[in-house]
Amino acid sequence: MTTQQMSDVELAGQPAAYWTGLAYEALIAYTRARTAEKGYTQPQFWLLRNLSANDISPDGEGMTLPELREAMASYIRHEDDLAAEAEVLLERGWLTRDPENRLWLTEEGERARVDLARNAPAIRAALHEGIDDADYVTTLKVLRQLIHNAGGPGTHSR
Repeated sequence: MTTQQMSDVELAGQPAAYWTGLAYEALIAYTRARTAEKGYTQPQFWLLRNLSANDISPDGEGMTLPELREAMASYIRHEDDLAAEAEVLLERGWLTRDPENRLWLTEEGERARVDLARNAPAIRAALHEGIDDADYVTTLKVLRQLIHNAGGPGTHSR
């Protein structure tokens, strides 16, 4: 039985963990497929973002791979190989490595980061098709409350 065939009462009894797990895997797979079509990976984009003073990096300073793994701990996946992803970016000239093994974003890497960031609105638009902002906000509030009720980190009650 699909969710379209289920009544609201039946849907209300469904386990949130099951559905959030399915959603997580589907959203990650979709996003990664779209980035691959553009010639880069999601972890490569995260590396660029975490090294850019114009994005996530607070100071634009170089970082070692362990520092980058720690910075990305809340969203990197276990199968992501940051060392291999960094090597690709080094070969492209988007990163450099100093004698202390710190990775640094190059000017070309910053231009690439800006260019790659332009893909995000189209990915978001495709994923949000048929979902109005009010429903999306309600969904996130419900998820945050479920996380809070489960004792999860970084949430506040509604």
